[in-house]
Amino acid sequence: MSKKLIVKVFLHDERTARKAIKSISRLKGVESTSMNMKDKKLTLIGDMDPIEVVKNLKKVCSAEILSVGPAKEEEEPEKEKSKKRKEKEEAKKEERKKDKEEAKKDEAQTDDDDDDVARLVKAYQAYNPYLAPSREFARSAEDTNACAIC
Repeated sequence: MSKKLIVKVFLHDERTARKAIKSISRLKGVESTSMNMKDKKLTLIGDMDPIEVVKNLKKVCSAEILSVGPAKEEEEPEKEKSKKRKEKEEAKKEERKKDKEEAKKDEAQTDDDDDDVARLVKAYQAYNPYLAPSREFARSAEDTNACAIC
C-alpha cells in the first residue's frame, strides 16, 4: 500500500535540496517526490520505510517526520471526468482551427513575398542593365561535358 510521508528538512540552499531529493529518489519504493522550499517540507509518495528515509536524509541535512499516512487518490465522478474530456476536445478543435487560419495567412504572405522578390529583381535590372542573365540549366541538358549533378 502506498504511503504519503511529509518530512520537515532544514536546508540552507538549493544545492543541499538537490542532494536531498537525489538521495531520497534512489531509495526503493519511492514513486514521487516534491519539495516545498518555502515551508521546507519534503513530500514523498510510495511504499517505503519512513525511518529509512529519515536516516538517508540525515546524511545530507537535518530532518524530522511530520506525518505518515495513506496516499489519497481522489476519484472524480464520471460526469466531471466526461465534462473535462469534452472541454479538452473543444480546446483542441479550436487550436486546430487557429492553426489552419495561421497556415492560410502564411501561404498568402509567401505569395506576397514572391511578388516582392520579382519586383525587386526587375528594379535591380533597371538599375544595372549590364547584368547578364544566368545560364545555369540551359546548357546542362545539351552539353555532354556539363556537370552531372546540375
